[in-house]
Amino acid sequence: MWTLSVAWWELIVRSLIVYGLLMVLLRITGKRQVGQLAPFDLVLLLVLSNAVQNAMNGGDNSVTAGIISAVTLIGLNFLIGYLTYRSKKLETLIEGQPEVLIHNGKLFEKVMARAQLTHHELNAALRQEGCVCVADVHCAILENNGTITVHQRPAGQ
Repeated sequence: MWTLSVAWWELIVRSLIVYGLLMVLLRITGKRQVGQLAPFDLVLLLVLSNAVQNAMNGGDNSVTAGIISAVTLIGLNFLIGYLTYRSKKLETLIEGQPEVLIHNGKLFEKVMARAQLTHHELNAALRQEGCVCVADVHCAILENNGTITVHQRPAGQ
C-alpha cells in the first residue's frame, strides 16, 4: 500500500511530462473547448484523465505514488499560475489573448473559424445579452476562458 514500485523521482518526471503535454494539447484545441464544455468535451476529459493515469504512475498504484503525483501536479499548477502572474509574455503563451469577434456590427469570420466557433454559438451568446443581431453589437470578445463578452451599441447608433 505504501511501498513504491517506481522511483519517486520518476513519478515526478512522469507527472511533469504528462502535465506539459496536456497543457499544450488543450491550448492547441482552442478557447471554446475549454470554456464551454459540451457533453462530448466532458467525456473526452474524463477518458483523457484515465488514459494518462498509467503514463503518470508507471503502473505504481500505491498511496505514496498517488500522493507524489498529486503534489507534483498541484505544485506545478501553482508554479505556472505564479509565473503567468509575474510574466505577461508567459501568460499570453499559456493562456492566449482575448480576440475580437464583432466590432461596430462587423463580424470577423476568420477569428470565428480560428476559434472553431459556430454562428449558432455566437448567436446564443448575443441573445443572452439581449442582442437580436450582429448589427446591435458594439463589440463581442472571445475571452481566454472561452466565454463571450458582448457590449451592445448605444441606443440610436
